[in-house]
Amino acid sequence: MHIEEALDTRNESRHGELKRFIRFTGAGIVAAIANVLSRMAFSHVMRYSLAVAAAYLVGMAVAFTLTRMFVFDETENPWQKELVRFAIVNAVAFIQVELVSLLLASWLLPKMNFHWHTESVAHLVGVGSPIVSSYFGHKHFSFRG
Repeated sequence: MHIEEALDTRNESRHGELKRFIRFTGAGIVAAIANVLSRMAFSHVMRYSLAVAAAYLVGMAVAFTLTRMFVFDETENPWQKELVRFAIVNAVAFIQVELVSLLLASWLLPKMNFHWHTESVAHLVGVGSPIVSSYFGHKHFSFRG
């Protein structure tokens, strides 16, 4: 293989990876919207930290469906196994979401005198915080062949 061919193959691989990450991000945005909107609804009937947790499950269901359909190549693994692995990666990400959301809502945003929809802003930032770690977790664990 010539150097030019090797570089072309490498560029195609990077381009494909970027396209996959963009699809992952799109699926994540849709899931995040479902997460945040359901958290707003849940906040009417439960305290904020529980609403964040319940909304995370809604977002996770949306994310699993979209990620499995549009982001990663189909594997020979049964969907149930992928779902369990997906849940493990998301359990780790949930800790990050919960910590970021609570830290922002209860400490950082008030300290900055930011009072406009504090919980919603904190939750939105929290939901977006694990995008890179989740991508690699799902690529190398949830949906690996």
